[in-house]
Amino acid sequence: MYRSVAESQTLLINTQSRKLEAENKSVIKFGFGQSPFFPPQFVMDALKEAVHHKEYTSVQGDYELRKLIADFHRQHNGIITDPDNILIAPGSKSLLYSILMSFEKADVFIASPSWVSYEPQARLAGHTTIRLKTSFEDRWRITPEMLVEASKEKKNEVSILILNYPGNPDGLSYTEEELTSLAGTAKALDILVIADEIYGLLNHSNTHKSFVQYYPEKTITTTGLSKWCGAGGWRLGVALLYDSIAPAFKKTLIGIGSETYSCAPAPVQMAARAAYGNFQLSMEYVNAQNKYLSIIGNYCATVLNENDIQTHTPEGGFYLFPDFSRFKKKLSDRGIFTSFQLCEKLLEETGVALLPAAAFGFEKEYLAARLAYVDFDDPLIENSTETVEELFPRVVKGIAAIVQWFSKM
Repeated sequence: MYRSVAESQTLLINTQSRKLEAENKSVIKFGFGQSPFFPPQFVMDALKEAVHHKEYTSVQGDYELRKLIADFHRQHNGIITDPDNILIAPGSKSLLYSILMSFEKADVFIASPSWVSYEPQARLAGHTTIRLKTSFEDRWRITPEMLVEASKEKKNEVSILILNYPGNPDGLSYTEEELTSLAGTAKALDILVIADEIYGLLNHSNTHKSFVQYYPEKTITTTGLSKWCGAGGWRLGVALLYDSIAPAFKKTLIGIGSETYSCAPAPVQMAARAAYGNFQLSMEYVNAQNKYLSIIGNYCATVLNENDIQTHTPEGGFYLFPDFSRFKKKLSDRGIFTSFQLCEKLLEETGVALLPAAAFGFEKEYLAARLAYVDFDDPLIENSTETVEELFPRVVKGIAAIVQWFSKM
């Protein structure tokens, strides 16, 4: 009778954590990936000044903002996009869904692990999903060989690859060599690539390379304000379309927007003008964030690895994807056989919330979880210390609790 659609795991863990807090229980919130940084003051001021903007904008988005976005990304990482090929929506999530909904039937290639909403969106759109199973040893990277092999399972004419980096849930990126190889394979197989680069500006070494630079023929880049500008709840997403996009495809995208979200909130679009229109100030803010995210990300990875919990050092965003496979026997002795059971028991006994690997496309028995190391107060506000313990006390406490819990097995 009804479609089967579960609540997004990332939102569910946030709800569970708040419920425990309401019961006066201490929770270290490593489950929900929300930026702890406030938007820059000049952007918040712009939002306040734009409160009188109550009008609908065009479905495609404010034209002046689209020009500023084009110039911003040209300066940041060399993407050349015509403002007429930019779409603005209430969140990049809406744009991802609109792209998928533009096709009647498609095969959608999705990595394991990958963001929790890709597969549900593809299925809601009526598509066939094909998982690309990566591994810890290969740094959770998609390879050309995986794409070629997965293409043998194709059932439809249209193929779509969703490529996310720096990645959620792994915090890792791709080398230029890897991007070049992937692009060559995608082109040979005529795959439309949705490059979800929402964390691109939060590459800790500021070396992010956009996939469209390697595969300009058929790459749509999605981004927005939620991560680099600390404005997730403002809901402003951006899609940069490729130059040769079919007019009918573009028309469909705009049509879907007109029949669903209508437009992004006008005041937020005005604030986004400030964010994208002040490149130097925005990059100073981004670089300051990356400094702190790199410090705490490296700290978490180092401590976990030193205690036999396999973890790759993050390269961007604010996630780790620790692998607990080495503890499989000890966990099974405690009646823990799945990543859901692992996260449930960890939350119950330590107050640390993680998101299970099963939420990211793995079989339920795979013992891994996503750790979002952002349970800290914005250190950009009147910060006078540089020590990890003083800057990130809850994160340090949470990592210690995880290590102690496993060491006692």
